[in-house]
This record gives sequence, C-alpha cells and structure tokens, in this order.
Amino acid sequence: MSPDFEKIKEAAEGYRADMCAFLRAMISHPSESCNEKEVALCIKAEMEKLGFDSVEIDGLGNVIGWMGDGERIIAIDGHIDTVGIGNIDNWEHDPYEGYETDEIIYGRGGSDQEGGVCSAVYSAKIMKDLGLIPEGCRIMVVSSVQEEDCDGMCWQYICEKDNIRPEFVISTEPTDGGIYRGHRGRMEIRVDVRGISCHGSAPERGDNAIYKMADIIEDIRALNNNGCDESTAIKGLVKMLEPGYNPEHYEDARFLGRGTCTVSEIFYTSPSRCAVADSCSISVDRRMTAGETWESCLEEIRSLPSVKKYGKDVTVSMYTYDRPSWTGEVYRTECYFPTWINSEDAPHVRALVDAHTALYGDHRMGPESARRLRNRPLVDKWTFSTNCVSIQGRYKIPCVGFGPGAESQAHAPNEITYKDDLVRCAALYTAAVNLYDPK
Repeated sequence: MSPDFEKIKEAAEGYRADMCAFLRAMISHPSESCNEKEVALCIKAEMEKLGFDSVEIDGLGNVIGWMGDGERIIAIDGHIDTVGIGNIDNWEHDPYEGYETDEIIYGRGGSDQEGGVCSAVYSAKIMKDLGLIPEGCRIMVVSSVQEEDCDGMCWQYICEKDNIRPEFVISTEPTDGGIYRGHRGRMEIRVDVRGISCHGSAPERGDNAIYKMADIIEDIRALNNNGCDESTAIKGLVKMLEPGYNPEHYEDARFLGRGTCTVSEIFYTSPSRCAVADSCSISVDRRMTAGETWESCLEEIRSLPSVKKYGKDVTVSMYTYDRPSWTGEVYRTECYFPTWINSEDAPHVRALVDAHTALYGDHRMGPESARRLRNRPLVDKWTFSTNCVSIQGRYKIPCVGFGPGAESQAHAPNEITYKDDLVRCAALYTAAVNLYDPK
C-alpha cells in the first residue's frame, strides 16, 4: 500500500523552521576534515531531541542514528566535514555565522553537505511520526566524517570495523534537484623521478630531475588532451568512450563522462638554488570512467614514452591516507575511489523516481534563481565524487543520490543552499524508503 504523499509533504513542511535552525546550528561549528567533533555533538544532540531510538558515535567519529528495530537496514548518508573557507576576502559575510532569507541559507557547508544531513535526520523523524518505518526495517542515518579528505573511507570503517552492511543507501550529496545514479571514480597517483645533483655552474655534470619530470608532465597532458586515432602516439583518455577500446563499458562511460588526469602538485629536492635538482615528484588527480581500474590507470602512466625512457629512475605509485580522525582513530587506506553506476530501472533508483513523481512530478524542482542549473533530466549523475565510491564502488551496496543544494556551491565562497530543497528532500526520503521493493 502506497504512503499518503500529501501527509508526508505536510509533515516535511511542518518541520521547515526546525530544519533551518538545525542547519544554521551545524554551519556555526567549523568542521573541516578531522576536526568535526563540535558538529558531531550538535547532530547527536538533535537526534536525541527528536527521539531517535538510539544514537551512537563510532570509533572513527561517525554519528549514527537509528529508527526502528527490524533486521533489514536502509541507510541515508551525509558527510559532516567541510572544506576550509579559503581566502576570507572572497566571502561577503561570515561563513560560519551565515544568514538566511525566505529562500536560502548562507554559510560554509550548507550545500556540501550539512543540508543533506539535516534533511536525513528529519526524514527519520517524519517516518516515526507517521508510522512509516517499513515493517522489518531499521532506518540508519549516518553523519559521516573525513569525506572531503578521503571520500568513502568513513564507509570502509562502517562496513569493516562496525560490521554494518545496509540493504541500500541514499546519499544526500547535493544534486540540483535531480536523482543521481552514478559518478566517475578517482584515484591519487604519485610519480617520483630521481636525478643527480651537481653545482649549477656546470649542470652537465648532473642529471636534472626537474627536466625529466617536464617530459613526463607533457606526456600526462597529452594523455588527457589527445584523441585516439590510430596515428596518435599517446592515445587520450577519450578512447574509453569508444567500443573498440572499451567494449563492455563504453555506454556507461558515455553516460558518466570520460576520464581525466591532471598534475595537481609538484615537489623537488635540491642542495641549493645553485644546484641541479636531484629529485622531483608530482601528484596526479585521475578521474576514472566505467571500464577503468586502479591497475589500468597506473599502467597507463608507466607506459608513457617519457616514463619508459627514464626507466628505473621513475616510480609510479598510489597515495595512501592515514590522517587521524577527530577521535584519534586511524584507518589507513589507499587513495582509490571506484567508479559506480546503476541502471535507471534498478529497484532503489525506481524508488526515488517513483517517490519524486508522486510528490512533485517528473521534472526537477527548484527556485526560479536555480532554474538554469535544474533544466536537465531528472535522472542524471554527479560530476564530483561521493562516499558512494565505497558504499557501492567497493562493497556493491546499491546507492542512489538525491540531496539539497547545488554541486556548483561545493567548495565555493558564499555557499548557499535552498530551504525548499531541505523540505523536499526530507519528504522524498520518507516516501522512497516506503516505495522501495528489492524484487
């Protein structure tokens, strides 16, 4: 039996003021990765105030609230860490004090992505109020940490250390009013080059690592920019959109978008400014589309002409992440974040589409000021990366995304999110959980 959609909308609207106040409270606590303690305690207190059946903070610092007592687990995830504010001169108002109008809430974290946490918490409350926790289910609201530093690591901890595996997960990352069924993966690659130093007055006596790296950087640029004609020496990443290079996954790759690579950092060592550099290293941000793996991406760099040319003087590797969380816990993991994608007719995707259609119709909703961003298909994909890289990418737990705010607001100064989005998302999560049928 379908839920009463009008009652769900009415209940969500009834919590509008409470949700806005809760989001303002979260924004007021600076919460960069590994420093989320104050916002975590704020969320825990809100869950307890709303009558969650239990609330816990796990060893890593994730806040987990439970509603219901069934065996099956349906989770709603949102991360509570934010990036920093960057140059404060780019902000028109205090990013943590923020402000609100009838339409928006201003402040760091509103879209990315404490707004999603706000809607998730209140959706669980609405489910309890209306008796809409599905029979045999528990609703798990996850306020996760360190996503900005290492997306998905928090869910590695939940799955491996907490030993929790939900049946499916709704991600509340911002979606511009859309329902997102996948996104590209990514990995962080390091390239190290060895050289030999000598006095700068006679550079021919040494072996300049920076010059070697310059050749490698040019090849990495070509890997990103080139086409894939047979005559092209370094075939570009666009090749994965073609059936000849990616026969099993090219259609998914065309939906998600091509992979990319770019040099994001550069380091060197040298005895002095009057010497030849004896080492040089770069970081490479690699975005992966369907059909690409961490092994294939590393091998792609190792096969570049310049890397082969310098042979044993070049090492290509993957970064690892091991920063302590706000609780002091360290969960060491490789910086590999797998691609994931669902078909449009997957049960968990259909649940959100059917819920949206029943509540708000089959087009994206949003204020007139955001219409340009939302004039797109209802079902789409993210450009950036989310915790779903672990939830579905690593653990094959089905994921789907719908969250308040806009991707374009993420990491930008003067970040805003829309109050109407908070209400719509809380309503949709409530309805979708009740429409989900895994068969």
